[in-house]
Amino acid sequence: MNYKLSFFTFVLFAFIFFFLYSGLNKDPTFIPSPLVGKKIPNFQSITLVDNKSISSNSLLGKFYIINVWASWCYACTLEHDDLLNITKKNTIDVYGLNYKDNKFSAIQLLKEKGNPYKENIMDYNGDIAINFGVYGVPETFLINEKGIIVHKHVGPIDESYYKTIIFPKIKK
Repeated sequence: MNYKLSFFTFVLFAFIFFFLYSGLNKDPTFIPSPLVGKKIPNFQSITLVDNKSISSNSLLGKFYIINVWASWCYACTLEHDDLLNITKKNTIDVYGLNYKDNKFSAIQLLKEKGNPYKENIMDYNGDIAINFGVYGVPETFLINEKGIIVHKHVGPIDESYYKTIIFPKIKK
């Protein structure tokens, strides 16, 4: 009787150890997206600064990044300087998706810290972000010239991430 209980305890411990150990090699920022490999959701909105019309179809024909951000998001401010540096490289256009934000606050932040975005798509109520499968801000999507989502990253990105993950996908 004691032997069976000891064996069961050992198996249970081994299972828990294996489960926890296997998670050590996984990237905690990686959240699989069912949209990777699929066309971006259709959207129609206005731009943050000049209220121009912008849509998913108007972005076709080139690789670009959509960075979901908000002025109230602390993690977004952490990646802001890196986004400015990525934009200065002129290797890819970066579009902002301003998520559930106050327009004045968003414009003020861009005036104070600089504007890394070619355009900012307004998403006042979060519908566009929901269609992209956004969990929270910041999130970054790499989209190819056909409008297919090639890569998604949850959390702030930096220049190192751009150089090692995003840029090689652009060059393919």
